[in-house]
Amino acid sequence: MADAIRRQGADLLVDVRLTPRGGRDAIDGVGALSDGRPVVLARVRAVPEDGKANAAVSELLARAAGLPRSRAAVASGATARLKTIRLEAADAEAEARLRASLGAKG
Repeated sequence: MADAIRRQGADLLVDVRLTPRGGRDAIDGVGALSDGRPVVLARVRAVPEDGKANAAVSELLARAAGLPRSRAAVASGATARLKTIRLEAADAEAEARLRASLGAKG
């Protein structure tokens, strides 16, 4: 079964559907795209200009995983709503915190 969060070596890759200018910074749980792929639903206050929304969603996911924001970056989809965020050196505890934040807000 596909998952919105997957492991690649020591890193976590998180597939996200981002809503910029969403009124607040929040993870709204997990949803599915029209083709059935699961994605983390996230919204940020930042505008999609000059990488502001990308930085905000990276920071949001890092915070949810309990990692420093310097360990999160957009791996793909920098100019799209569908993005993959890489959380570097995310241990099992960080993955558990991230998954718990998805369940708590959905």
